[in-house]
Amino acid sequence: MEKNKLATREQLKKYFEKNKYPTQSQFAELIDAFKHREDLLTNKEAVILVNSLESNGLVNYSLRDIDGKISITVSSSTEEDQIIELKNRDEYTGVQYFFGYSPYTIKAKEFILEELKEYEYYLLQYQIDSNYYYNYRLFGNNLPAIEKGFQFGTLKGRMFNFQLYKSNVGQKVTIVNTRINFKNNTDVIILYRAQSENWGCRLVDEDITTDHYSLWDYLYFYYNADLSKIDQNIECSIYNDDTGQLLMTGYLYAGQNNVNTWGGGSANMVRNIRIECSYQNNQNNQNVS
Repeated sequence: MEKNKLATREQLKKYFEKNKYPTQSQFAELIDAFKHREDLLTNKEAVILVNSLESNGLVNYSLRDIDGKISITVSSSTEEDQIIELKNRDEYTGVQYFFGYSPYTIKAKEFILEELKEYEYYLLQYQIDSNYYYNYRLFGNNLPAIEKGFQFGTLKGRMFNFQLYKSNVGQKVTIVNTRINFKNNTDVIILYRAQSENWGCRLVDEDITTDHYSLWDYLYFYYNADLSKIDQNIECSIYNDDTGQLLMTGYLYAGQNNVNTWGGGSANMVRNIRIECSYQNNQNNQNVS
């Protein structure tokens, strides 16, 4: 074999065919053809390897001043569940790839963290769709912990963004609940989500009850609806369901895919909300009592 030229797999196999006696150099070729676990990748090899993973999912994470153990479970249709530990690093950030292929479902495995000082909380921010919004959640101290099995959701795209750090808000935070009653009077699929400071829910098309925080007792709303093949605009009006007062109106426009469309205002310190979505030119005929 020509010096510095690697033998092909087929050539290596021929050295060990029945009744053949491999030479010392042929054994050496076989050994040199494979990576030893102690061998370090060259920079070029590392770049090639990373580029080969471009179809795999990954978690891009940031941990700041976090002392403890954090791990997530990643499930896919092609591999057994993977446990990925998110390690605290001096530079705060890290990246780890997933085995298998999408869709990936991500859950909490372990969130074992140190005790917090008074008025300190852990702030979790995560993003299932790297082209879209973050979800937020406070935990620790008097607020519920992140339990094993907590559902982050099914990854849309390749990247799961995860950020965790401590936040001192200066006072005790408690949970408040607002009941949201959703009525879609159209034949279009409309998803909505509610968001407040350090809190947010997933896109849904059903009634929910929030668990946002007393220190920021207000809710904003956003909608997703594909009206690219619809020739009527849609209004989504939000009411105080206890008093009937109109709080805000958001507009979904015909002929386009409405993504993350603002609901038109905020609902402050309201415990019962009703959302009604109707075709705009039929709005006057809708019963909103």
